[in-house]
Order: sequence, then structure tokens, then C-alpha cells
Amino acid sequence: MAKDLQESEKKELTAEEKQKKVRNEIISWILIIAAGFIMALLVNTYVIIKVEIPSSSMENTIMTKDRLIGNRLSYAFSKPKRGDIAIFIYPDDRSENYIKRVIGLPNETVTIKDGKVYINHSETPLDEPYLKEPMKPEADMEFQVPEGCYFFLGDNRNVSEDARYWISKYVPLKDIIGKPLFRYSPTLGFVK
Repeated sequence: MAKDLQESEKKELTAEEKQKKVRNEIISWILIIAAGFIMALLVNTYVIIKVEIPSSSMENTIMTKDRLIGNRLSYAFSKPKRGDIAIFIYPDDRSENYIKRVIGLPNETVTIKDGKVYINHSETPLDEPYLKEPMKPEADMEFQVPEGCYFFLGDNRNVSEDARYWISKYVPLKDIIGKPLFRYSPTLGFVK
């Protein structure tokens, strides 16, 4: 009888151990799912940015309705360079993000004359092979980019509502969110 009682207790312990094992397995899955969710949230907040292009201002480099993934860390350890395409907070409406090309760097003078861009009163216009078509001449314009700010233009200059027409013409470095990496819709490809 004592032997039967010991075997019965062993079976109970085994059942308790099974219950504890199942509970531990469920908890480990919950922790894995929670960690995955937190990691995805952190990556989406601090590492990547998704952008959908609403207009033709960057054609033919980036097309209307393209969907892009950008890198928020692009300028964490370096500064934007002339010719970079960047995603930034639109200075005239901080609720919107824009994507354009860096043309003017801090403390530079950008002159637009006869449909061409000149930096610091150079005799030679900026080489811009990415333009969709030659820029139509308009009234001469000159912009003095302040310290810590950047001047942006679209690649499709004839239709682009860019810094030439904004109220606040310059984007501070702190408002540059990142750099587009690749297009994931409607086609796949890197943004250059």
C-alpha cells in the first residue's frame, strides 16, 4: 500500500512538472513575440523610414507612386553631400516629409541663372546628369544657405515645388531624416 502511494505521488509530480513545462513554453513564446514586436518598433522608429512618392518632382530618378525604404542612420555619422537624395521634414509644414536632392550646402551661395545652377558664383554650372530635362529659364535667383542648413531642389525642375518656392527655403540638418535606399513597389531597385 505504501508503495502504491509513492507511485501515485510520483505520477502527480510528473503531471505538475508537465504543467510547469507547458506554462514555461507559453511564457517563452510570449516573450519572443513581445521582443520581436519591440525590435520591429525600434527599427521602424530609429533605423528605417517608409516613403510613398506623391508627385513627379523627382522624376526620372524616383517616379510618382514609388514606395521607398530609407535609412534613418544615413546622416548619424556623416553630413549630407551635394547630389544626395534625402528625406526631410518640409520646412513650411512640419507634418509632411519631402524627398529632394541636396544642391546647396551650409554657407554656400546657390545662383540659378538661365536655367542652370551655380555654386559660390562659379563660372561653370553644376553638372546635373540626373535632371529629367533641361530647366526652363526663369528669373535669376540667388540663395545664401545659412550655417547648419541645406538647399534642396527636385530632379524634375520644371514641375518641382522645391526650395525655390518655399517660404522657409532652407532645411536644418536636424530636420533631415535619412536617405532613401531602395524602391520596393511597384518595382524593386536601388535609388541612386
